[in-house]
Amino acid sequence: MAMTTLGQLAQLVEGTLDGDASLPIQGTEILTEAVAGQISFVDHTKLRDRIATSAASAVIIPTDWPEVGKPAIRVSQVRTAFAAIVNHFRPPYVEPTTQVSAHAQIDPSAKCGADCQIHAGASIGPEVVLGDRVTIHANVVIMGRCRIGNDVTLFPGVVLYRDTEVGDRVVIHANSVIGAYGFGYDTVRGQHLRGDQLGYVILEADVEVGANTTIDRGTYGPTVIGTGTKIDNLVMIAHNCRLGKHNLICSQVGIAGSSTTGDYVVMAGQVGVPDHVKIGNRAILGAKAGIMRDVPDDITVLGIPATPERDQMAKQAAFAKLPDMRRQLRDLQRQVDRLTARLTAPTTTAADESSTAAHSANEAA
Repeated sequence: MAMTTLGQLAQLVEGTLDGDASLPIQGTEILTEAVAGQISFVDHTKLRDRIATSAASAVIIPTDWPEVGKPAIRVSQVRTAFAAIVNHFRPPYVEPTTQVSAHAQIDPSAKCGADCQIHAGASIGPEVVLGDRVTIHANVVIMGRCRIGNDVTLFPGVVLYRDTEVGDRVVIHANSVIGAYGFGYDTVRGQHLRGDQLGYVILEADVEVGANTTIDRGTYGPTVIGTGTKIDNLVMIAHNCRLGKHNLICSQVGIAGSSTTGDYVVMAGQVGVPDHVKIGNRAILGAKAGIMRDVPDDITVLGIPATPERDQMAKQAAFAKLPDMRRQLRDLQRQVDRLTARLTAPTTTAADESSTAAHSANEAA
């Protein structure tokens, strides 16, 4: 592995250097695994104390941090800078140019742009249109009338159902299915009959779809994923949903039919969204949030059912106190029971006392 000085790396990422510019760096590693001669990164204050115990020779840190007792490069975007340094030491893998494999099946009516790479086992159906520099890996299936833009990458096992539209620079990872029939059935005379599924899917430019994700076609119109939206592995997006631009959809999210999102929405893992719900711009849905109704712009919601973050945190704080509150309630109940017993016990009157005294005197005589 080639050696580079810390000063050269600072120039590479346009950072500010703390320490010896001539310090030799031979590679990268995460903070807990780094050894002497390697550079790592820290971008969260909770992890800052670990710098002192790390064997890394240098670290990348945010611009506004105090000195960390170790040679450092200060940058505004820590992870972006670290990725650039990783690529410096370990250049990205470049696929060998295969052009069109003899073992791919391409319908004669399909049209391929310039410099496309189509690997063995790929199947391209009738009237498909591919843009320039499209890479189609092994065993991808593209059904009829799909339209694919420029610089698109489809990893092994991806399936595009008919009429799917894929914008420029879209990436779809292995075994994802785009455009399958939506889960729509009508119950007629005791039987579940599939309704018409005549729509399609549009993935706008710069969308990325993770592995094993499914995006269903619209019932009549399109299901739309907006420009720049990034979707994680194992996500389910149902028919006729419309996601806005630059959303971040984390793993195991499920979005039911005809729901919509604004721009820059974040859905953390396992969020559930019911049908016909509108999620506002820049809304953040916390992990496992169960959405029951529309979510307005610029709000963070948590919990099941999902409520604003402040309300949910108040509930959690109260929940932590429940054991003590339960004990207090039992003590209060005992006190109430004792007071009730006193108040309902038979009382002794003055007449009763005189009668008792007279009876005692007679017995004595």
